[in-house]
Amino acid sequence: MKPPAIMIRLLAPGLLLAFAATSACAATEADYKAAYAAAEAASKEAAGLRNQWTTTISTLAAAKKAADSGDFDRAVTAAKEAEALAKASIDQATSEKEAWKAMEIR
Repeated sequence: MKPPAIMIRLLAPGLLLAFAATSACAATEADYKAAYAAAEAASKEAAGLRNQWTTTISTLAAAKKAADSGDFDRAVTAAKEAEALAKASIDQATSEKEAWKAMEIR
């Protein structure tokens, strides 16, 4: 499922601030593994709710590719972005679980 454009516009500023804060020091492979594990867990939870965004999957792939090339700074940044996307998709799934009732024609 592709995220709504409004969600991306709302998330973008927060994501940029979070990534800027993490780029102060060089990331290690251990940092990457921890960030990737958290992102993967959130992504699996979103998949379980049947609301896994395609952007999350591609961002996880970008994180893995960066780590494979040894660029752990970029890998950690991408993994944290993927985690944020997955959490946003989880929030979307849970909020829309009940929100549809307000749009039902009665």
